[in-house]
Amino acid sequence: MMQVLGTSWALLLGLMLLMLGNGLQGTLLGVRGEIEGFSTFQMSLVMSAYFAGFLGGSRLAPEMIRRVGHVRVFAALASFISAVLILYPAYTAPWAWTVERMIIGFCFSGVYVTAESWLNNSATNETRGQALALYMFVQVIGIMAAQGILLLGDPAGFVLFIVPSVLVSISFAPILLSVSPTPAFASTKPMSLVALYRASPLSIVGVFLIGGAYSAQFGMAAVFGAKAGLTLPQISLFISMFYVGAVITLYPLGWLSDRVDRRVLIALESAIGGAGALLGLMFGGSYVALLISALIVGGMTNPLYSLLLAYLNDYLDSEQMAAGSSGMLFVNGLGSIGGPLVTGWVMTATGSGGFFTFIAALLFLMALYAIYRMTRRKAAVPVDETGPFAPILMSSTPVAVEAAQEWAQDSVEDATNDDTQDVTTR
Repeated sequence: MMQVLGTSWALLLGLMLLMLGNGLQGTLLGVRGEIEGFSTFQMSLVMSAYFAGFLGGSRLAPEMIRRVGHVRVFAALASFISAVLILYPAYTAPWAWTVERMIIGFCFSGVYVTAESWLNNSATNETRGQALALYMFVQVIGIMAAQGILLLGDPAGFVLFIVPSVLVSISFAPILLSVSPTPAFASTKPMSLVALYRASPLSIVGVFLIGGAYSAQFGMAAVFGAKAGLTLPQISLFISMFYVGAVITLYPLGWLSDRVDRRVLIALESAIGGAGALLGLMFGGSYVALLISALIVGGMTNPLYSLLLAYLNDYLDSEQMAAGSSGMLFVNGLGSIGGPLVTGWVMTATGSGGFFTFIAALLFLMALYAIYRMTRRKAAVPVDETGPFAPILMSSTPVAVEAAQEWAQDSVEDATNDDTQDVTTR
């Protein structure tokens, strides 16, 4: 671990500053939109635009990097992010925020691709797992710490918009001045969606649904909190609990997924997550119930992406896995675009509780579909023949996803080789 920190501390510091900026602006917009009198549906358009931009950035950033290089892409996109963050309070209109939010999503996607490429390149086969663990830790800590920064200013003013702009600007320094060499970049062409669906219908349908549930959390939690009348500190802690849940459950559920039928685990996680959302819907008047609900929902939805990806890999050859993960990210992105939009529509029709209604509906639908797929494909892949579980967060780009899969596969191969050597020695 210390070796990874010694070689990658500058990259990890820069990434944490980026996550601070991104986590702060997402929550801040939800709160400021309520202050400005934006309707729930208008805010859902604003929040959805981020995911549309992020999806576009993840598709176009690799080509930009190949044409002009990592350094120029990172510097250009980060500069746009810093500028747009200051523009938010300059003109508070829903259409302007929607355009700016789409630009922000596009730029953050490209910046993450660039930074993750550097981080992956600086790691060796022996340290890649530790680097990915630190990266996930940095992501979660950055977003959670951003909620605390929100309490240091007035969301009705300018200062809290300047802070993320400054954080993103400062993030340039440790990354661009890092001694790590600029990595070579090669993107993977995704498999066709038809081919992916034929390989694993559950993975494709599931990752679409989980994209909607995750984007509803990430994009609309602050809007829900503002509509429900929560105070700023309460909104901050409420959003943090989604990520606390992810940290608590990601590795234990990953360990379990390598030892049981993954379809059963997918159905069980989805049902528990749906029940957690119902808790928030039925007892939303209790702030403690809201925190417990967020903890359960976040703890179940975040690991589901990794689990669905691992289940897809059970039906792919090793040389197809990178292309499969790229296709899964695309489907997840499509679901993410619709998540805030539908959540906003449901909240407009039913009230703030529509936030939990939509998430519960998606998760219960996934659980039912997983059970249905068990009746259509009765023979599961034997546990000892399943592919490895690669723990990743849904905010990761294709670079981090492919690196995580490569590390997980190498770990299994190393363990197999060690077992073979033990048997030979005996």
